[in-house]
Amino acid sequence: MTDSAPVDGEPTVPTAPADAPETPPATLWDRMRDDPQYAPEHLALEAVRRLGPEAAQWAARERAERPDVSGDELADQAVRKFVNHARLSGAVSGAAGLAGAVVDVGVLAWTQARLVLHVAAAHGVDPVHPDRATDLLVLQRVHKVAESARLALGVAAGRERAGALFGMAGERPLGRVMLQLGVRLAQMAGMRAAKRVVAKVVPGAAIVLGTWANSSATKDLAERARALYRNGPDGLPRQRRP
Repeated sequence: MTDSAPVDGEPTVPTAPADAPETPPATLWDRMRDDPQYAPEHLALEAVRRLGPEAAQWAARERAERPDVSGDELADQAVRKFVNHARLSGAVSGAAGLAGAVVDVGVLAWTQARLVLHVAAAHGVDPVHPDRATDLLVLQRVHKVAESARLALGVAAGRERAGALFGMAGERPLGRVMLQLGVRLAQMAGMRAAKRVVAKVVPGAAIVLGTWANSSATKDLAERARALYRNGPDGLPRQRRP
């Protein structure tokens, strides 16, 4: 991935080493910065497009190598991996202040989306289906119910198409945009992450909240994803995959 050149006050999107959490693509950062109100929806749509196929391929490969593996065992494997990535996500940007906090919560929200899609695939639920974007927003408590999540996703998708054709109209103060973006992404990553956005702006405070906040929020999300996908998103028992 080639990162876009940062502008003063914008987050610098780092290229993570192989064993570190993956950062959201630069094009997604641009989209979220241009439309921060719908940042979680843009992230959910992009996650299903980019990360859904990865999750599907991972589950298929694991089942081919271990035909008797259960959905719960695969989900355990995914949760361990991405909770560990969540612990590390606060160190990805290496930047202080608001810009660094925005990068941190963006990486955490992206890592959490990967976790959810891998848990879905582990339980035989299609991770590339558009409904997974709705699941992400409800599981991450951006929306309380699926209906409102679907409506917001439709709005975000429309704004994405309009932005590609015409660009986003209007210029807003960058500091205000970054604050709104940080708040919306922190909402997606969990309330503890929201506190961490504030803490990182205060020197020294983020060290205390860092890895514990990220892993705790991600573990909570993992339990909600397990509960949803163990019986399938329709609430019916999953049949054993052949």
